[in-house]
Formats: sequence, C-alpha cells, structure tokens
Amino acid sequence: MDMPLIEARDIHMHFGHVIALAGISFTLEEGQVHCLLGDNGAGKSTLIKILSGVFRPSKGEYLVAGRDADFGSPRDALDAGIATVFQDLGLVPLMSITRNFFMGREPVRWLGPFHVMKFAYADRVAREEMRRIGIDLRDPEQAVGTLSGGERQCLAIARAVFFGARVLILDEPTSALGVAQTSMVLRYIHQVRGKGLGVIFITHNVRHAMAVGDAFTVLNRGRVAGRFRRGEASIEDLQGLMAGGKELAELAEELGGTV
Repeated sequence: MDMPLIEARDIHMHFGHVIALAGISFTLEEGQVHCLLGDNGAGKSTLIKILSGVFRPSKGEYLVAGRDADFGSPRDALDAGIATVFQDLGLVPLMSITRNFFMGREPVRWLGPFHVMKFAYADRVAREEMRRIGIDLRDPEQAVGTLSGGERQCLAIARAVFFGARVLILDEPTSALGVAQTSMVLRYIHQVRGKGLGVIFITHNVRHAMAVGDAFTVLNRGRVAGRFRRGEASIEDLQGLMAGGKELAELAEELGGTV
C-alpha cells in the first residue's frame, strides 16, 4: 500500500482548559478527496490550522509522506507541498489576476541593480492556467474583483497547483457560492484529483461533499464521530452524525413532525 500523503495520529489540541480536539486521527492518500465534515464548533478549523502549520498539536503525531512534520509556520507547510486556500482566498480584489496569481513569487528579470516583473510571461501563464480549468479570461490584467466567486476560488486553487502543491486544503470553498459557481469549483476539485494531488475538502454541506468525496471524516465537538469511504454512508447518515442524530430526533418528536 502506498504511503499516505498526510497522516495525523491521535491529535489533541488544548487552549488552556478548553479541549478543541481530543484524539483525532486522519489520513489523506494520493489522488483522493477526503471530506472533513462538521457543524460550527466541531473542530474543523483547529485541525486544518494544525495541518497547515499555524498550530502545533498539544499531543499526537503528524506525518507528511511518512516523515514527522514539525511545522513552525505555514511557510514550512507550503515548502512541504501543503497549500491551504482559506475562505478569504488570500486575494487582493483591486489587483490584477496576474498580480494575484504570482503574488509573492513574481517572475523577474534584472536590469543592472534593478529587477522588473516579466509581465508578458506572467500574463501568458495566468491566462493559460485559467483556460486549463475552463475559464477564458478577457484580460489577465483585469482586477480580481471583477471575477465571480467561483472563478476566484478556482484562481486560488490554480495558483497553488501551479506552484507545486501536492496537498490542497480547501476551507469551505463552496459556502458562499450559487449553484453554477459551486458546480465550477467541484468540477475543478475533481480535475485536480485526477492529477494525483490529495485534497482535504472542509465543508458543512454534505451534498457538496458527496459530489466529489472519496472518503469522509465527521467531527463532532472535537472528536471523530465517524469515518466512511464512498458508498458506506448516506447523506442522512452523515448529517445525523454532524448535527447529532439523537438531538434532531428529540426535536422532531417535540415539534410533532420531522426536522
């Protein structure tokens, strides 16, 4: 069996007396979309901050390609091939698509003691990479703020893939999108998986997860409530674990109907 891209073993995270995570184990394989599901306060955000190098766990092991990942910062995680696309996307709306695509990694040429950005090359790459995912840019110099929400998500993902990410952590990428834009992002996630990358898809929307997921881990109050492969659980099963099936059943009985 191939070695997992990521393996977290018995991860705990404490903030003083608050226990945010209590014994989370999690693996991500090459070419897999692993959906991390949970309601607000389930521990999803804390776990991805550990995986992306923002936090060190209070207890437990975190391995990347079989090696101990003692990340001191998100830069360490990025250098190890783990790119995180947070909900704010890290894009600057008033800057051009090209500038955003290469932000922090601008291709330059030197003119004596000075360097200038290679704009023609950068524009061409930005246009080609966006075209690969089905987005035909009118002008790569247009402001990112003119793109739709789905196009911005795809831009942030395309940037990570272009710069060599082996693992993509996507934090609620479809939470604020309409149906058409959600379809665009989910289709691109499927395309990225086909390239052999591992994708961690964090969401509270079970239907979006079921559309692309290969594996599912459900968190509830900092603990693993369930682990499944595709076909092993229904949408109703996953929703019940996320929200607490017992609580929903009791509420339905109280209201005299279904919830």
